[in-house]
Amino acid sequence: WWGRAEADARPGGTLRVAMDGGPEPVMSGRFVELEPYERLVFTFGWEPAPGVPDIPPGGSRVEITLTPDDGGTRVTLRHDGLPATLRGETIDGWRIVLGRLANEAAGGDVVGREVSR
Repeated sequence: WWGRAEADARPGGTLRVAMDGGPEPVMSGRFVELEPYERLVFTFGWEPAPGVPDIPPGGSRVEITLTPDDGGTRVTLRHDGLPATLRGETIDGWRIVLGRLANEAAGGDVVGREVSR
């Protein structure tokens, strides 16, 4: 749902994802916190390549919180440390990725599901 990932899921471990589509840009960062079924924090940036956003590997921080919600799970994502000029593009990217995750979690049956900001 996100791309081909290499992950050493422990604090300080690396996270590297070759995104699907286009020129396959590579996101690179490190895990900061992992609380199974509750919270995930990692750094986020892009390996240098033509056309990728100007955020160096590990240059920003993503926090994902999972909370029970009416028989399902609410996913809350916060991405800090971004240049203001990349905010809209990054929101759009996360909406696509989270939509893919929702689709996978539903067994591939969700089409056009809205992911809120």
